[in-house]
Amino acid sequence: MSSTVSPSQGFVSASTLGAYEFTNSGTAHPFGRVGSQNNEADDTELLSVSWNQDYSCFAAGTSHGFRIYNCDPFKETFRRDLKNGGFGIVEMLFRCNILALVGGGIDSQYSPNKVMIWDDHQGRCIGEFSFRSEVRAVKLRRDRIVVVLEHKIYVYNFLDLKLLHQIETISNPRGLCCLSHHVNTSVLACPGRRRGEIRIEHFGLRMTKIINAHESHLACFTLTMDGLILATASTKGTLIRVFNTMDGTCLQEVRRGTEKAEIYGIAFSPNVQWLAVSSDRGTIHIFSLRVRVAGEDESARPSTTPRLLHQTSSSSLEPLIAQIAGTNPSLSLPFVKGVLPKYFSSEWSFARFRLPENTRCIVAFGSHNTVIVVGLDGRCRFDPNNGGEMTQLEYVCFRKTDGRPR
Repeated sequence: MSSTVSPSQGFVSASTLGAYEFTNSGTAHPFGRVGSQNNEADDTELLSVSWNQDYSCFAAGTSHGFRIYNCDPFKETFRRDLKNGGFGIVEMLFRCNILALVGGGIDSQYSPNKVMIWDDHQGRCIGEFSFRSEVRAVKLRRDRIVVVLEHKIYVYNFLDLKLLHQIETISNPRGLCCLSHHVNTSVLACPGRRRGEIRIEHFGLRMTKIINAHESHLACFTLTMDGLILATASTKGTLIRVFNTMDGTCLQEVRRGTEKAEIYGIAFSPNVQWLAVSSDRGTIHIFSLRVRVAGEDESARPSTTPRLLHQTSSSSLEPLIAQIAGTNPSLSLPFVKGVLPKYFSSEWSFARFRLPENTRCIVAFGSHNTVIVVGLDGRCRFDPNNGGEMTQLEYVCFRKTDGRPR
């Protein structure tokens, strides 16, 4: 496997562009017009949806381009409509003008084997990565670009596009990979070389940790913003496990259900108090977590992520993660544990929201105890004290809304 990198002149580090918001500048672009004066084309196909790093926006790749949406309040903030193809992967970098684009859809002029780093403020491609096989995913942080192929992951420096790391993985057709986004930690999680195995790279510590997360193949996983906590699901889809990425210990195990399910998305709340899971079984589950990080008062969970220490040594981060007393609903049968099947003593979801089965969607946490569901195109609220069924607050069909910037 090999890759070819083509940086353009005038490349600017993403760290210098973080304040830029997408706007309609009126500049002519190779991708065509901003927005469309016509109604939604009947043949436009939705190819992908993905969150930005802090879940404040999401990007939709379509067979005719891409669109960017703000979550709260919901509105379409930006779009590019193309005549000759679309993008199967659209990766944002927070809310700045940098995007990673990979071609997708039928008869697209953009190759699925090439990653374009697009600066929409300048209206041009500022870097390209070409590969011999299809790109499965792209992940961005302010100092790194990560390209995921089926059997290999490439890590590049954002400033000069220099290749820094190559990681061999088991077959990874889902493109599973995630990054931390805290300024003081640099963590990457990806499949290992064996079934159910996750490899954790703590780049700042020059440390690799292998976690045997599941017996089955991996289906989905996610990191907290600081990269210190990992949540995982397998293709069986019944259990979600939460791990300490420093030492690989399993901090908590929760049960989505007893029947097999395909897990579409997993998301931590910003304060790591809640975990949301979506699947093809038609239910969004919210779990109460028993994970605490250093500086957090056990009697009161803060609304913001606690301050973390600089990632200078492994010993400095080990005390940051601990378990706290459980509050998740479970069946308390200590006298029969080990006799009845494991699910009788499992921790079950605290709150739920039901939607039609096989509705493919991803989830994230919004403000005021809300969960944003993209795919369902809506927002729902849960009761942090009593749990139970969630209430739908908002529903928007984002593909058909005329919420374009003016």
